[in-house]
Amino acid sequence: MGSSLKTVALAAAVTAALVPQASKAADLPPPPLPVPVIEEYGGWYLRGDIGMTNQRVKSLDNALFATTTNLTIVDKNFESGMLFGVGVGYKHNNWFRWDLTGEYRGETGFHGMDTYGGPPPTATNIYTGKKSEWLFLANAYLDLGTWRAITPFLGAGVGAARVSIHSFRDIDPITPSAAYADTASQWNFAWALYAGLTYDVTPNFAIELSYRYLHLGNGKSGDIIAFDGTNLINNPMHFKDITSHDLKLGMRWMFADLGYTEYQPPLIRKY
Repeated sequence: MGSSLKTVALAAAVTAALVPQASKAADLPPPPLPVPVIEEYGGWYLRGDIGMTNQRVKSLDNALFATTTNLTIVDKNFESGMLFGVGVGYKHNNWFRWDLTGEYRGETGFHGMDTYGGPPPTATNIYTGKKSEWLFLANAYLDLGTWRAITPFLGAGVGAARVSIHSFRDIDPITPSAAYADTASQWNFAWALYAGLTYDVTPNFAIELSYRYLHLGNGKSGDIIAFDGTNLINNPMHFKDITSHDLKLGMRWMFADLGYTEYQPPLIRKY
């Protein structure tokens, strides 16, 4: 009987000791939830572009201009044209990416006119021709943050352009006289500035709308020869400082997701 009382008393003492500890544990806050940590990594992508060109030429020059009396360039305009491009690039993170692009800039018509002689002018030249380019650029872009899957960006590029002038004609309806030039091409240093918006359709596919200012360098025709075959001097027409205001629609395909989510383990407080 005395042994049983001792057992009951020991059990009661243990219970009394444990109840405050259980109550204390019940008052502790729940363990914190895992904290997501976004890990970013780069990825390769392919791109394709189409667009419209709006081109200008700063000035025209010819070997005969220096000896022509009262010469005035009245008109020198290119028509708009299409561009088609492809490229490969790498996106380092959500802020910086670069790509290498190749582009064919389709044939555009040229219309020009000058007057000379007099005053008043006694003769005129009406010029027509066509131009096209191959353009190769290395581009870098700064993405400026994403809002509702839309990312504004700025960019710049440098490279080379092969400018071709062909089907050049020079007609003077007053004299009258006419001349032509064969096709000629030349390589130039080219550079570009970009501004645009990207829309992320999926993590691996994006649509891009951009404006580009492009400097293509110079172009020239072949030697201008009269239709009767006479040619007293080598005098190709030079097109100096060709620029273009381009509007481009592009698509980018990523080879991998741009990031993944990793969870940190919850903090465990030790007492």
